Amino acid sequence: MFKYLGLLMFCLQVSVLSAQIQQKSEFSIVEGNEVVSILIDKKDAKVVAIAADILASDVFNITGKKPAVVSKTSKNTAIIIAGTIGKNSLIDKLISSGKIKVSEFENHWERYAIQMVENPTKNIDKALVIVGSDRRGTAYGLLELSRKIGVSPWEWWADVTPEKSENLIISVDNKVSKSPSVKYRGVFLNDEDWGLQRWAALNFEPETGDIGPKTYAKVFELLLRLRANTIWPAMHSSTKPFYSYPENKFVADDYAIVIGTSHAEPMLSNINTEWKHDTMGEYRYDTNSETIKNLFRKRVKETADLEGIYTTGMRGEHDSPMIVGEDDTEAQVKLLEGVITDQRAILKKETKKNPNTIPQAFVPYKEVLNYYQNGLDLPEDITLVWTDDNYGYMRQLSNPEEQTRAGGAGVYYHTSYWGRPHDYLWLNSTNPVLMWEEMSKAFEFQSREIWILNCGDIKPHEYNIELFLDMAWDMDGFDKSTAVKSHMNDWAAREFGKASASKITDVLFENNRLAYIRRPEFMAWSQVEPVTKAGETELTQYHYGDEVSERINSYQNIIETTENLYDKIDEHRKDAFYQLVYYPVIGASKLNQKWLYSFKNKFNAKQGRQSANTLAAQSKAAYKRIEKETNYYNEKLQNGKWNHIMTMAPRFLPVFAQPAVSHVENTEKAHLGLALEGYQMEVNHEVINSYADVLPVFNSYTKSTYFIDVFINGTGTVDWEAKPKADWIKISETKGTLNSNSNIVEKRLWITIDWDKVPKGENKKEAPLGHDFQLIPPSFKVNSAIDFISEGKTTSIGVSVYNPELDTLKNYKGFVEDKGYVSIDAENFTRKKDGNEAKWERLEGIGYTNNVIAALPRTATPTVDIQAILTSSPVLEYDFYTFNFGEAQVNLQVVPTHAPHAGFGVRCAVSIDDADPVIVDFQTFGRSASWKQNVLKNASVQSALQIVNKAGKHTLKIWMVDPGVMIDQVLIDLGGWKASYAFPKETVKK
Repeated sequence: MFKYLGLLMFCLQVSVLSAQIQQKSEFSIVEGNEVVSILIDKKDAKVVAIAADILASDVFNITGKKPAVVSKTSKNTAIIIAGTIGKNSLIDKLISSGKIKVSEFENHWERYAIQMVENPTKNIDKALVIVGSDRRGTAYGLLELSRKIGVSPWEWWADVTPEKSENLIISVDNKVSKSPSVKYRGVFLNDEDWGLQRWAALNFEPETGDIGPKTYAKVFELLLRLRANTIWPAMHSSTKPFYSYPENKFVADDYAIVIGTSHAEPMLSNINTEWKHDTMGEYRYDTNSETIKNLFRKRVKETADLEGIYTTGMRGEHDSPMIVGEDDTEAQVKLLEGVITDQRAILKKETKKNPNTIPQAFVPYKEVLNYYQNGLDLPEDITLVWTDDNYGYMRQLSNPEEQTRAGGAGVYYHTSYWGRPHDYLWLNSTNPVLMWEEMSKAFEFQSREIWILNCGDIKPHEYNIELFLDMAWDMDGFDKSTAVKSHMNDWAAREFGKASASKITDVLFENNRLAYIRRPEFMAWSQVEPVTKAGETELTQYHYGDEVSERINSYQNIIETTENLYDKIDEHRKDAFYQLVYYPVIGASKLNQKWLYSFKNKFNAKQGRQSANTLAAQSKAAYKRIEKETNYYNEKLQNGKWNHIMTMAPRFLPVFAQPAVSHVENTEKAHLGLALEGYQMEVNHEVINSYADVLPVFNSYTKSTYFIDVFINGTGTVDWEAKPKADWIKISETKGTLNSNSNIVEKRLWITIDWDKVPKGENKKEAPLGHDFQLIPPSFKVNSAIDFISEGKTTSIGVSVYNPELDTLKNYKGFVEDKGYVSIDAENFTRKKDGNEAKWERLEGIGYTNNVIAALPRTATPTVDIQAILTSSPVLEYDFYTFNFGEAQVNLQVVPTHAPHAGFGVRCAVSIDDADPVIVDFQTFGRSASWKQNVLKNASVQSALQIVNKAGKHTLKIWMVDPGVMIDQVLIDLGGWKASYAFPKETVKK
């Protein structure tokens, strides 16, 4: 009986404790003239005192009153107590007395509890207690209070001024933090030449003339606020090596930041600047290993008592392959194995520890991945740090055997990159949902030990840095793609207030969508290594509504929205808005418009249009706007706090220059010019029945719309009038005046059809059986024209509409052929069926249409056998209708990911109607030409030949072969698709 009574009492105690932990209570940090103190133990880690000081300063910035950070108690009504288990005597007493419970998280990695304790000591009535399982856990707990009082992690780095308040009373939800999802989480300061190093040397830390301890202290504070714990320091030759400033390593230890180094910096050594050829010889392990080992020994000796992650293996200098005596993969593998063996012997000797207890990383980057794939024997306790392909797509992840390794796996990911096919060093142009997708995949494949983000100069990568580190802290909160938009909305609300948060989020999502289609830094159609001149754009200006103009307008919309938002942002948050939203959006928009206007300038100049001169001026104005905003960022913002941080032309590549433009000199008498959608050249008024005197056929099932440009040729004034010859032809404007001396030198007219007035074609059950959409039998086409009248001359532009009355389409809902193709956005499937292990799911915020369809989970078993595909794979079905028949090229555009490991590919299977599925493979290898084009476009397009055996209804089927494939768009080409960068807009029945 007593046994059961004891059990009952234990359950009651647990219930009471649970209720205590879940309850919320109020705690006053500042109320009137009363300000709490923050009690710490001097014997605790330095980072605890640092975090306490940060919190005290945050309180001061809100209230004007600063809590004292003390190490002795006095008579207090209330106090904040912060300490680490085993390092704070008062915390340990509270544990031993049972006033706080720590069994749930004691000896765990970086966890903390926040809870209210009544009468913790005789002279304290109430305490808000932060207790950490280790030194960083305590620091994170203290800085969690900063978050709760409304202080942004970017309060210094982006000048996010907190809201002022006389009193500061918080609601305390007693809680114990979870273990971080990823053990080591941090950033790589890379390509620092263009901003961070110049800013530190010339502005923030001139006494050092470099990125030194003062700068690193600010970086480390940011990392603590973002709950990160690791850094790979700056390593270019413009910056002195991290360990060349002795104080750097002590500042890192004070802030409890773990130092690691990149794939090219073995054993915490910076080869770029620490290797001296004149005294050390050639950097070759096969001929000069002893000198290299001496460098390794020196570094291990000075870091043995500090937290660090030693990068094992070896690459050559300046991010190049390791030099070996034989150009032989087997010899390279053997030499690299010897390097790692020697490095671990050095670790053992200099630290007096077993190497398997020391954090080590192996980064299979570029050629090192090839060595690993060719049988490199890597000790089990070394962490495999997988890399992306430099453009946001993970090259490889752990297979089932690798997932059991003691050292686990990690990720090295880029949002900034210097290299071929083209750099992106200026703006943050990596789509955050793409980053979420790839990190989710890495997490799913058990990469949970180390996550490092190459964020360049930190600015302007602020949002993606926070997203990356928030995911690494708690991946449970990011189970769906929609979590990114929610996260961004919460971020915008925290930084700028709830009233504007959704609009800011929408602007940033649209900016990300446009950058996904083509990064701003890629808009010159040039490449690097070697650097090439600006090339011809792939965007069409005369098909599918004019892709160039559409992109100009899309950016103009977000420019105007951003400028309106800036005007309405509270004054004390304007500088933060400028850094986090305004400059990145305006910069991306104007760099795009600079090139887009130049493309239009050249196109219009070939047609002799006066508007070419205006477009040249608009291109130059866009360049000047970037110049103006960058100067403001550096020289005016925060009274010059950020001078030299922002460079508008990293490496001075062609994309950042003012494009060459053409000028039209036309002294002949003014006359009207016409240019039609679908034709590269203008209408020739002197030739009757010119090839460019008819618009593409209007389709009643897609409600087609086309444009005609009216423009002035020559000098003077031109009056024009457009007269449709049928009442069902609608024109956006029917008359006007163009003047060569004004801004009105051309107009774009939009031609639509009033389908209620168009005569119907023959009523049939089926469509005509034609091989060319332009050769539809006359009974199904209705022809008319628009007369353009100017200066006594009339030019007729043909208008043909396809308007049959087909019984089979009366109640049809789905996609239809238009001009010889069917275009489909993948998320708009007609039906989908789940498979045995996987299913197709929509991911939002990625792809050309901002939605893709992915086969999930990513760890499902690939299905290659055709019969198995038919019976067990998930399938998407799209109903479509054609007016033609014959061979059809099914073009699939997918997100250009890579197979996670050798057991997977990047494949799906397609068929039309009941044909056997045809497997389509999107995998690329190395830095092939197809890979380069894929990453420049963020798209991989492959096709399968199918037969459309008759005009009428059909079904396209897409099966999963490999999980993780993300389908963006589909184009079924029956021979009518013209050149365009993106697939044409959906041809859905309207």
